[in-house]
Amino acid sequence: MRFGIFDHLEHRGSPLHQLYAERLDYIERADKAEFWCYFKSEHHLTPLDMAPCASVLLAAVAQRTTKLHFGPLVYLLPFHHPLRLLEEIAMLDHLSGGRLEVGVGRGIAPPEHQMWGLDPDLARERSEETLAIVLKGMAVDRLDFEGRFFSYCDVPMQMHPFQKPHPPLWYPGNVAVAAPRGFNTIVGGPIPVVAAQVAKYHELYEAADAATTGVNVGLGKPIIGSALRTYIAPTTEEAEDRARKAWAAYTHNITLLWKRAGIQPSDMPLDPSAGGDFDLAMAKGSAVVGSPERVREYVQQFAEESGSDHLVVSFAWGDLDHVESVRSLELFREHVMGDHLTIA
Repeated sequence: MRFGIFDHLEHRGSPLHQLYAERLDYIERADKAEFWCYFKSEHHLTPLDMAPCASVLLAAVAQRTTKLHFGPLVYLLPFHHPLRLLEEIAMLDHLSGGRLEVGVGRGIAPPEHQMWGLDPDLARERSEETLAIVLKGMAVDRLDFEGRFFSYCDVPMQMHPFQKPHPPLWYPGNVAVAAPRGFNTIVGGPIPVVAAQVAKYHELYEAADAATTGVNVGLGKPIIGSALRTYIAPTTEEAEDRARKAWAAYTHNITLLWKRAGIQPSDMPLDPSAGGDFDLAMAKGSAVVGSPERVREYVQQFAEESGSDHLVVSFAWGDLDHVESVRSLELFREHVMGDHLTIA
């Protein structure tokens, strides 16, 4: 099993400079604890994400870690100029000595697009065009492209990524999109649901045209990981009591923009907060909370039954403070990772 970390970097009332300093300390601890990768979201104009310029934070991560891979999960492609994005990818990959992972997507929150002056109805088309430019730009020395949103003629590509042919590519949340392209992905849900999505990915991947799945050629077999939020305390009662309160803060943060736009969480295309129902989130596998023994049992079952060998965990969410998040991470490292798992 390999373990990663996912992070929104939510607002929790502390000054921004303190939030950033504490989060970099948290990420350094993850590096020393031998987590495999740190993934950072991208959201705008919302307390869900107080580091919406992911590349800025990740540049600091590159300098504060030595082994940890890291990357955006995801770059919201409609919000990025493709040439600028090409330069940022190249810089981050070189700053880290080739530890960058690149997640891409279009974003599912219409309010974010609208506040930026973007048309949500064009998000998919704009994303596909931006992705096509980025993939081509990483592979050539002179870029020519003619599209609906961008056109380039003989543009010099001065910068290329450290990794060849490019960093690993990720498309989370949709195996029907990720598998035919050979992109790595992240899925969620109860373990049987994860297992079904892993199986579906392999089915679609095997059936896809070789020319399509060749995007990640040379980067190893695709990764199908799963994500969950956790909080670990010495006892399950203590963990659940604190996590229940943190879940309310997380729900507020993730649904705020939607509610301001008159959209209820039940109408969101994807609501990982389970409508604010902590018990439902636990039942759906969105959160796994408890003592170290309880969480270890879940991860053991995941390793045996999911078909996946990558688990991406969130320890810092809602209004959990730095001390609480670090304690949870360290308890996970001590009691769950490594020799504590028996994997056939």
